[in-house]
Amino acid sequence: MKVVIIHNRYGKFSGEEAVVASQIKILEDNGHTVIPFQRSSEEISSPLQKGKAFFTGIYNPFMAKRLQQIIRESRPDIIHFHNLYPLISPSVLPMCRKEGVPIVMTVHNYRLVCPNGLHMVKGRVCQKCCGGNEWWCVLNNCERNHFKSFGYALRNYVARVCRLFLDNVTVYTCLTDFQKQRLIAAGFPEDRLKVIPNMVCDIQKNELPLDKDFVGFIGRVSHEKGVDTLINCAKVLSTIRFRIAGDYSQQPDIIKNAPDNVEFCGFLQGEELNVFRRQMRLAVMPSRWYETFGFILAEAALLKKPAIASRLGAMAEIVEDGKTGLLFDPDNAQDLAEKIKCLWDRPDLCKKMGEAGREKALREYSPATYYNRMINVYEKAKETCLLR
Repeated sequence: MKVVIIHNRYGKFSGEEAVVASQIKILEDNGHTVIPFQRSSEEISSPLQKGKAFFTGIYNPFMAKRLQQIIRESRPDIIHFHNLYPLISPSVLPMCRKEGVPIVMTVHNYRLVCPNGLHMVKGRVCQKCCGGNEWWCVLNNCERNHFKSFGYALRNYVARVCRLFLDNVTVYTCLTDFQKQRLIAAGFPEDRLKVIPNMVCDIQKNELPLDKDFVGFIGRVSHEKGVDTLINCAKVLSTIRFRIAGDYSQQPDIIKNAPDNVEFCGFLQGEELNVFRRQMRLAVMPSRWYETFGFILAEAALLKKPAIASRLGAMAEIVEDGKTGLLFDPDNAQDLAEKIKCLWDRPDLCKKMGEAGREKALREYSPATYYNRMINVYEKAKETCLLR
């Protein structure tokens, strides 16, 4: 099978970039031909380029022409879209459909129904834009920049009114059922929405014994991630060690408020990150927004580590409360502290939950499972496209 994979990379490396790279690799490893077409938001470095990106996020005929050339030269079986903003834009979708190639789109966030993609504004979960009310992005100034908020709202409005996604994408793949239900509520057809969780590679093989001496958080240190809740929790649990792996440039002052039992490790990658994962006793994800997946939860499960997450959105799908980990009330540091203490003091329960988590992770999030699900979606997209 020949697949064109289209993605607008972000300014900084993110989980989405890792997913796209993993998808390309697993397709190629299984004998498929992949034709990547990628742009990067790092190209936007000047005020002039930012102004240009305002328009290309809405309509970009140059990208449509380039893609049309690639399609006609390569004659792919599938076109797989990831992120389209701001340099490619959904305006390329009608052209791809006219070329007669099935279109699959992975929905990595909530941007199809929420202009900023987070369902969050000013530190709180927000769903006001759903159902065609994009003006709330402007009224609330969701991006804390009026020009940017207007641009985000306008491109969502144009895509919705012109039905660029609804009329042209053959099959959407969501990361969780929660995300799927959000799209159904916004008017997307259920029969074209399939759930394919992200894959997580196993890193447990041939490893040395683990210390398991701290509670670990991995991810961006920012308001929506709820790290401040974790900090307040650590103040209560002064005898337990906490380690935080992630870029904290968005909240540099958070270090000043952290007690002595919290260590900020900065952004880790490669073997350093693997060692961090292996050595933590349990993982915590205290997010206050609708996480679309949560790699840390699935990765912890693979390593037989129980996880504690906010009882919010998709996290409850990955962490089965009382079976593979525990859930706590969002923003409730006391509740989080009680859940951490419960597991920390009961290694037998940690072991039982860890084994159940690994069993689930191998079943639901393995590369083989991901590949089989994706190929099934490709076949469905090809069949659907022939019926149109």
